[in-house]
Amino acid sequence: MKSLEELAALREQMKNKVAMRQDNSAATRVVVGMATCGIAAGARPVLSAFVEEVNRRSLQDVVVTQAGCIGMCKLEPIVEVFQPGKEKVTYVKMTPEKVARIVTEHLVNGSPVTEYTVGAYME
Repeated sequence: MKSLEELAALREQMKNKVAMRQDNSAATRVVVGMATCGIAAGARPVLSAFVEEVNRRSLQDVVVTQAGCIGMCKLEPIVEVFQPGKEKVTYVKMTPEKVARIVTEHLVNGSPVTEYTVGAYME
């Protein structure tokens, strides 16, 4: 850090990231399973990709958070999307590369990416 302006910019960026991860029951919640099985399967980069994509698009009504074990270890990394008034959508075998499509199609346009969901995997 070379100046107070850089420090202020970094502070503002971190405040935005913290606000994005705080609970707001009226917001869409993106929950990434971060138990040891999820982390071992690659959940940490998935969580980071969601945080970065939501932040990049300045989506104010989306909260990205983490949970422990979601209960389907062989399908990790798992991401659950909760939208007020809608049924929960569970994405499985997630990768950072899939995140942008989910944000665009599901979070922004309201259409879940069914080929990444647990239902499609179980067929």
